[in-house]
Amino acid sequence: IGLCRTEHMFMADDRLPVVREMIMAFSEDERRNALDRLLPHQQSDFEGIFEAMAGLPVTIRLLDPPLHEFLPPLEDATDDRMRSRIRALRESNPMLGTRGCRLGLMFPEIYEMQVRAIIRAAIAVRERTGDPPLVEIMHPLVGFREELHRLRALTLATAADEGEIEFLVGTMIELPRACIRADEIAEEADFFSFGTNDLTQTALGFSRDDAEGKFLTHYLQDGVLERNPFETLDQSGVGDLMKIAVERGRSVKPDIKMGICGEHGGEPASVAFCHSLDLDYVSCSPFRVPLARLAAAQAALSESGVEAVVVGG
Repeated sequence: IGLCRTEHMFMADDRLPVVREMIMAFSEDERRNALDRLLPHQQSDFEGIFEAMAGLPVTIRLLDPPLHEFLPPLEDATDDRMRSRIRALRESNPMLGTRGCRLGLMFPEIYEMQVRAIIRAAIAVRERTGDPPLVEIMHPLVGFREELHRLRALTLATAADEGEIEFLVGTMIELPRACIRADEIAEEADFFSFGTNDLTQTALGFSRDDAEGKFLTHYLQDGVLERNPFETLDQSGVGDLMKIAVERGRSVKPDIKMGICGEHGGEPASVAFCHSLDLDYVSCSPFRVPLARLAAAQAALSESGVEAVVVGG
């Protein structure tokens, strides 16, 4: 599993009320109390994933979205306290606001709970099956080495309290600054995963929600752009940033694991470009996996000089 999004686990009917209680808390003790009740649910989810994957790598991204996404719309709020909290958490541009690693640094108890659940689940599965899961813990939206330095320390310290098991700590690369300073960030990371959906947004200055169906449609029809950059990787822009990150990251750690996650991971031209960067893997939605495998095989055959059948446009 190249990307396990943990936020979806919080949306279940039996968990969302506890998540909202955690968000509504005005003290760390109140938040920790709610998180303690969420932990068994997260652990159970991870145990199921680890058992199903049977020793294959699982990359788990810690909570990424801003907290307001777990609260109801303001007009549906049931009391003044909740309405006040919704207003306080509201942001003008939440995609670039308090989310990802910023959330983990402001409310470290959230990430601590998730790491505990991951490590406990991995140990439980190892004890049941005899095979330790291959766990990768990924911190999202890192742009500065210090962010990952602090969150790596939190991850290692929390895991050490739970028992002995091997795992990797890495980061999403989805900001231009992270690409440019990849050598510094690599010193704190065991792996990089290029989040090309958000990297495309931040590099091009395009809000996907606002671009598609509006000006981007005009750009494509009028020939300003040849392809939708959210479907086919913008190799000369976003791709150059990725190339910089690969070169600088590997200058510090030659064997650092690198891949991409996002819809580009299942698009043939984008997969071929990732192959040219010598990335270790691509990750995509399940329905895109067969096409991604075929595209990866074609890229490898093309490099070796063997003629391959063209897939896609």
